[in-house]
Amino acid sequence: MDSKAITNTPEIVALGLDSLIIRFSWVPSDQTTRIVQDFQRLLAAAKVFGLRESATALASVIVTFDRFQITRAEMIATLQDLLAIQKAEPINPIALNRIWHIPVAFGGDYGPQLGQAANMAGFTEKSAIENISGADLSVLSIGFAPGQPYIGLLDNAWNIPRQTELTPQVPAGALVVAVRQLVLFANPSVTGWRQIGYTAFRPFDVHRAEPFALALGDGMRFHPVSHAEMAALDQSNQQSK
Repeated sequence: MDSKAITNTPEIVALGLDSLIIRFSWVPSDQTTRIVQDFQRLLAAAKVFGLRESATALASVIVTFDRFQITRAEMIATLQDLLAIQKAEPINPIALNRIWHIPVAFGGDYGPQLGQAANMAGFTEKSAIENISGADLSVLSIGFAPGQPYIGLLDNAWNIPRQTELTPQVPAGALVVAVRQLVLFANPSVTGWRQIGYTAFRPFDVHRAEPFALALGDGMRFHPVSHAEMAALDQSNQQSK
């Protein structure tokens, strides 16, 4: 691991009038993920007075507070106390409450940029699919759109950049890749990431009893299926609605 990956003392940085960022690292890593998610659980359990909401990124946590209930200085002091508690307690490996097994059709019309992304990462299309489908991954963060997961971390070979130009639209269910992560799109969207596959699974569905399917820390495994199988899954989903 890069010696700069984990900061000795997490930074607390102001963002606007009512938000703070707790930055644990400048470099995403599995260890950073454990630390970030552990702190998020600690923060939720503490029920901090004046805290409006919090959310995780790959190497940081953002908190928003009610500045009419608590000052920025008081919130910083509270967060520092929680960081001290976290530092004093061992961080255990993340316990996966659920592991999702998601069928994915790779390449072709379902993943038009698989070849390009695989070449950038040093794989053939076949070996790229094998590498991704053989990886034990987890939900690192949820955001950008309701219920939409950022998934990782992939091998270092997948630390490929985003595109220099945007793709005008990928469909809901598109699986895209960049910077050692996968994003499974909840809705049709513009993106700067490369689409390598597609799944009929929807992480967000307003008509479900529980619209948000995934949670922070859920395990993820992707299983390659044929394009014909994916078309049948899509058709089955449509018929069930």
